[in-house]
Amino acid sequence: MRGRTVGLVIVALAAAGAFALVTLAGTGALGPAPRPPAAPTASGPALAGAGAPSAATEVPSSLAPPSSAPSPTPVLVPAPLTGRLVAPALAARHPIAVMVDDQADARPQSGFNQASVVWQAPAEGGIPRYMLIFGEGNPPSVGPVRSSRQYFITWAAEWHAVYVHVGGSPQALATLATSGQGQLVYNADEFRWGPTFLWRITQRVAPHNVYTDGKHLRELAARVGATSPPSGPIWLFGPAAPMADRPAGGTITVTYPANQIGYRYDRASNTYLRSVEGAPQVDAGDGRQVAPANVVVMTVVFGPLNDGHPNKKRLEAQNVGSGPAWIATNGVTIQGTWRKDSIDAPTRFYDAAGHEVVLTAGQTFIQVVPPGTPLQIVAGRSPATGSGPAPR
Repeated sequence: MRGRTVGLVIVALAAAGAFALVTLAGTGALGPAPRPPAAPTASGPALAGAGAPSAATEVPSSLAPPSSAPSPTPVLVPAPLTGRLVAPALAARHPIAVMVDDQADARPQSGFNQASVVWQAPAEGGIPRYMLIFGEGNPPSVGPVRSSRQYFITWAAEWHAVYVHVGGSPQALATLATSGQGQLVYNADEFRWGPTFLWRITQRVAPHNVYTDGKHLRELAARVGATSPPSGPIWLFGPAAPMADRPAGGTITVTYPANQIGYRYDRASNTYLRSVEGAPQVDAGDGRQVAPANVVVMTVVFGPLNDGHPNKKRLEAQNVGSGPAWIATNGVTIQGTWRKDSIDAPTRFYDAAGHEVVLTAGQTFIQVVPPGTPLQIVAGRSPATGSGPAPR
């Protein structure tokens, strides 16, 4: 959406400290220039009057100070995936999506803090899986990289991203075979591109041991021909709310069958500190806790995938269409909807009045859950009084 005017939406949570247990329902449907050194003093008799040196005592040009022009101000532009102000070369990078494992043996994973957008959605066995999308970030490590699923391809297709994975379901592999040369995504399977761009580490056992990094991901993108800049942004971004307008505290808890995801709003950083199974989620690549600027929980209908492998218990998702969504930014959570009009159309988020939500410039986490998933939301407190509802 080039040229769109972005305003900051600040909305309020429900009563402060209020605790809501929500059973999700629905059916799919970011001085002056230095002074030059003083010129050398001319020798000889004192100069008359207050004027410049006479012609006889004029300072030779070879001794005059060099001219000093101010350094140009760096030109920054919004990054399409985050809205952060970055160098144009970073904003022009083609997005790269990487499938990442979420089994217990895969933790702690690497790459989250450099990702622009992170999707988490159910996979088989009640164990969710991640897809990290990289724009301006340069991760020192990414992984463990895992297999593809059809619905993750459709989210990666919103950016025609390079899609990095290790094999996948028959359905996903069939899509990649016919539409993986840029039609939907650029197919980057480890079976084809490892170990040049991805490799297996010895510290973990297969299949939780495939890794890569930002340098090799960029090389891989060039190798598969994904060199065009992104077409975005596809979301609206605004600046962080002033400190005086940010609530104190507040939490979001999403419970998958195999694990529980928590977010605790941190007013000072205006981020949501993320936890997995009650423990802070730390990115193994940089040792810092994961803390996005925005959190979205969206309800999507899932069902069994009849792919001829019933023992695998793979899933399919109705992620084209619309459904309920909870959008949290600047410490405030609102209920609204998500909408995706086609397989490669962007997933957009709207408030209850149908207006597109403005996210805070920065990283966004999207939690995809089936109907009936418990969602717990605890509202933040008004910073002015320490109690009562968050400010409107």
